[in-house]
Amino acid sequence: MNKLQKVLIIEDSTEIIEAVSFTIGIRWQKAKILSTGSGIKALAIVEKENPDIVILDLGLHDMSGFEVLKRIRVFSQVPVIILTVRSDEEDIVKGIEFGANDYIVKPFRQMELLSRIHNQIRGKSNEGNDSPLLEGSFQLHPVTHEVIFGQKNIQLTPIESSLLSVLINNKGHVVTHVNLINEIWGSYDPDLVYSLKVHIRRLRQKLEKDPSNPTIILTKIGLGYYFKLPE
Repeated sequence: MNKLQKVLIIEDSTEIIEAVSFTIGIRWQKAKILSTGSGIKALAIVEKENPDIVILDLGLHDMSGFEVLKRIRVFSQVPVIILTVRSDEEDIVKGIEFGANDYIVKPFRQMELLSRIHNQIRGKSNEGNDSPLLEGSFQLHPVTHEVIFGQKNIQLTPIESSLLSVLINNKGHVVTHVNLINEIWGSYDPDLVYSLKVHIRRLRQKLEKDPSNPTIILTKIGLGYYFKLPE
């Protein structure tokens, strides 16, 4: 799916809205662009319009972008890309933990933003395959992003689900940082290595009995990660 029909830009700078809209128009000329600088209005738009993707700034005038993201995740799994001047590690981690699919620091590069959007839309289109990935008693459902094994039903985020899918499909083999980033984000960017590590940490927190001593998602130091069938 290369179609992008509807985009919501949550941003209180007219210049940024125009720049993002122009960039999206380079690749998706027919996409409908919705925008607002209000977090409250943004939540209503997401619920009513069901956009294909949301571009979210953190510095809004009526509420924190983090709070907007948190509230969106109560009722929607729409892909959300945070686009902000805030580059602190703490903010990146918080954004991912609150459910952001990606995090870009301003000023943004046009082709990078297009690539990141395309990757999220591509990931959304892949949800048409409802066949679960099965490894013994371990099941991953790609549409619902749910893992079932033992007596556990665990809800993952879309990125966590995609990461786990790649690792399962390469069971027993190390998947490098570069290959994981290429698979999940569409192209390699060294700035994404830290985001990858945060997502892996979150995945371990959900799957592992002891996340500090993982037995399912294992690390090959300096290289990448690999999946081991849970016992």
